[in-house]
Amino acid sequence: MKFRLIAALSACLVAAAPTLAQEKIKFKVMGQPLSGGMIQKNKEQPFFETLAAKSGLPIEIDYKPQDTTGIKDTEQLRVLESGLFDIISLRMAQISRDEPLTMGFDLVGLNPDFKTARATTKAYFDTLDKRLQSRYATKLLSVWPAGPQVLFCKKPIAKLADVKGLKVRVFDQNSAKFFQHLGATPIPLSFGEVHQSLSLGVVDCAITSSLSANSASWPEVSTHVLTLGLQFAMNGYGIGLPAWKKLTPAQQTQLQAAFTTLENEIWKYSEDLAVDAINCNSGKDPCTLKKFNLVSVPVTAGDVEIVRNAMRDVSLPTWTETCEKTAPGCAAEWKKTVGAVVGVK
Repeated sequence: MKFRLIAALSACLVAAAPTLAQEKIKFKVMGQPLSGGMIQKNKEQPFFETLAAKSGLPIEIDYKPQDTTGIKDTEQLRVLESGLFDIISLRMAQISRDEPLTMGFDLVGLNPDFKTARATTKAYFDTLDKRLQSRYATKLLSVWPAGPQVLFCKKPIAKLADVKGLKVRVFDQNSAKFFQHLGATPIPLSFGEVHQSLSLGVVDCAITSSLSANSASWPEVSTHVLTLGLQFAMNGYGIGLPAWKKLTPAQQTQLQAAFTTLENEIWKYSEDLAVDAINCNSGKDPCTLKKFNLVSVPVTAGDVEIVRNAMRDVSLPTWTETCEKTAPGCAAEWKKTVGAVVGVK
């Protein structure tokens, strides 16, 4: 009787084994807002929709764009820490009020081109990852750019200095201090508010990437564009540590590899789209996006010098003052990592 009972229990366990093996780990994902445009539509959402199948991981993804959740992007780190979402597409400028270190690789004037931006991002990645893990129970999986942030105006400008006296939409403290330095009035606005604000004259100019402006039809309510990159609007993916620890070490390696592949794809895609969007916004070919007819203001040597000097004179001191309040020693760490890449000691 005893042996028959053991045999019966063993049979039940064997029968249940396939069911246990098929159980999925469910991850709730908050992505980029739908208004973010091509990267969200053509790279991010397809990635999450096919992640389980392509990676072979036992996961089930519930993906929602940020602007369909009712949650502000400024709250993303707190949301990850709470466990409400397991993976979030982090918008670095927007979360910098909670964690200033997220702006360490996107100061005004730091990255004149994609090559430099990629190098500074790699140099600072581990520093930010360590900080997010210790303070927000969040592991950083990847970082990528929306693209060079350029200036759109509905008033004629011939050079960057012409913003003096104008109202300029900004999205973080770093860009606000920069335009204040130039004699403009910085106006913080969310991306979704800008089109109407330009149309109504609430702001005279606004900064975003050429691609985002094209997607949101900013050229309908502006006349001039100065395609000198001020920042890169970095984004990234973070996963809550409780969700991360649901995976075995081998599965963690698989997931990280998938996000690294996506990261590499977006860097190239962002650069390709930036070129296309610049053409389209000013009515030139080749153009595969919406075509507009903005006046493309030539970038002068003086403009380049203003932005290059901004990091030394404005953006680095501004960021240092902020980050040292919550992370003493952040400036020294930045100089050892990012500073080593761009020659700042």
